[in-house]
Amino acid sequence: MPVSGNGQKVMSIYEVNMGNDSETREKLLQCAKEEFMEKGFQNASLRQICSKAGVTTGAVYFFFKDKDGLFSALIDETYQGVMQALSRHLHEDMEEDLASYVHKPGDHDPFVEELIHALYQNRDAVVLVISKSVGSKYEHAVDEVVTVIESQFGRLAVQYAESVPGKQANMPMIHWLSHLSVMTFVHLVTHIQDEKEALRFMKPAMEHLILGWMDFILEDKE
Repeated sequence: MPVSGNGQKVMSIYEVNMGNDSETREKLLQCAKEEFMEKGFQNASLRQICSKAGVTTGAVYFFFKDKDGLFSALIDETYQGVMQALSRHLHEDMEEDLASYVHKPGDHDPFVEELIHALYQNRDAVVLVISKSVGSKYEHAVDEVVTVIESQFGRLAVQYAESVPGKQANMPMIHWLSHLSVMTFVHLVTHIQDEKEALRFMKPAMEHLILGWMDFILEDKE
């Protein structure tokens, strides 16, 4: 059996094949999360991860193909859950007739509850995407979410403007509000650890965001 630089015995890829695959994979994931959380994707060392897990680097390639695959295994399920919750909400909003819409306090609470739960089921995974993903395929994930929201609400604002004489969609404001909306959730996840506390913060914050959208997505035609 090979020996690491600190004298620890490590499993070769052949031993991984013969051993408990599930246990070895989970040990790699746990050690990888610790390394990525401490150093970020770019500076994380596969050699160090494997040394802590007691396997050779071949185990990473066996289970995850590469460093990006290892990072993805830690976060992709949570990331997809968040994106699905967001997609459902955006789809519902696209079906809304803003010309007749009357905002009522709390009418977005179900969406807030769903999204907060998706974010906090595995908060570490979300933190990895937000602040530890430079160099990985998730490096621009936050910007991509902003782009999706801006595109959807831009189309919604154009539809709304058609029913309001003398008005047009305020695209620069929509861009800023899209960014502000996403960064509100980024601030939430990076500063509040408890899901219930996050929900208490986000419900009034969402009221503020919705009122901002309604007040500023249209402007006078030039």
